[in-house]
Amino acid sequence: MDRAKEFFALYLTLIAGVYGVFLSFDLFLLLVFYELAIIPKYFLIAIWGSTRKEYGAMKLALYSFIGSAMVLVGLIAAFVVSDAHTFNVLELAKYPFPHSFQMWAFPLVFVGFAILAGMWPFHTWAPTGHVAAPTAASMLLAGVVMKLGAYGCLRVSMTLFPAGLEAWKMWIAVLAVIGIVYGALVALVQKDFKFVIGYSSVSHMGFVLLGLATLNTIGLSGAVLQMFSHGIIAGLLFAVVGRMVYERTHTRELSVLEGMGLAKALPFAAVTFGVASVASMGLPGFSGFVAELQVLIGAWQAFPTLAVISGVGIVIGVGYTLRVLQKAFFGDAEPVATAADDEEHHPLEPISIPERLGAVILIAVSLVVGLYPRLLMDVIVPSFDSPLFDWLRKGGAQ
Repeated sequence: MDRAKEFFALYLTLIAGVYGVFLSFDLFLLLVFYELAIIPKYFLIAIWGSTRKEYGAMKLALYSFIGSAMVLVGLIAAFVVSDAHTFNVLELAKYPFPHSFQMWAFPLVFVGFAILAGMWPFHTWAPTGHVAAPTAASMLLAGVVMKLGAYGCLRVSMTLFPAGLEAWKMWIAVLAVIGIVYGALVALVQKDFKFVIGYSSVSHMGFVLLGLATLNTIGLSGAVLQMFSHGIIAGLLFAVVGRMVYERTHTRELSVLEGMGLAKALPFAAVTFGVASVASMGLPGFSGFVAELQVLIGAWQAFPTLAVISGVGIVIGVGYTLRVLQKAFFGDAEPVATAADDEEHHPLEPISIPERLGAVILIAVSLVVGLYPRLLMDVIVPSFDSPLFDWLRKGGAQ
């Protein structure tokens, strides 16, 4: 509603940067688009956000730029060390970088990308940024932008430095599992509706990083599927919280929402959040179940103890999801009206047709992929047979 032209100009610039990252085979160009996706994000949050928006925007930008600087140093070093003297990922993947070089270049580049993927302990920008961002930007940040970091880990650091990957995989898995459990535990005690979803994103992105660390096909394919699944489900959750609830009640405090009886006042929002919640928990039939199951199977083959601990994170996830569902929508109070002013009360605005349509589309996509995962798996699994992933067959992976 406010400065719409500027908003959509920045929003589309952000989306252009996202496409550029996924399409680039030249790593320098990939990094340029990677940075292009961060700049409009800052302005989207700082101008149209809420809840300490300047702080959230600056924190996201600083973390992202620090990670990008780490990646830039690693890529320039790879360019100098390699005989090819190119940034083409296909050419660099063929070059056998010295083991000593990979031992420091891999963690530098991997962590640089993993910061944007919400890797613990560099995750703190994510909940703050999610809460501060406007709803459309929150959906894009959780649904797509965080995946740029995970994609960079897989496409760049893991393909260029397989020896470093083999040496550091255990540490990656440990940090991923800490992120899974920590994110779930912190979400369990949050009082702000949106913070719960923000920390749940940190927990779910931990499964992506855990799957990448397994170095087996089932774990890696589960990680890629989890990127897609989390994007769909997190986008839906943020749509319910930001668009359907906050813009009508003007509060995200669970203690206040508990007294509003939103299940009766906004039944579609309650049902949608309930479905999204069970999808987020990994209920069979939804895409999250297939993705997390594959990650856990891959983790069991590589790190049995860590696989069990990550399973505890799923159980905690059930706890915080049911807690926030009960508090936000199924309080004991009668439905209340919101006040346009202090004197005259109006009922909550009903959920509009476009909002309903958007929610139904996201739910349907998660269901279709969950019931017939081959739609994506037939694309994901063969991709690991490409020359970029020779380390998967030649290295220490099973």
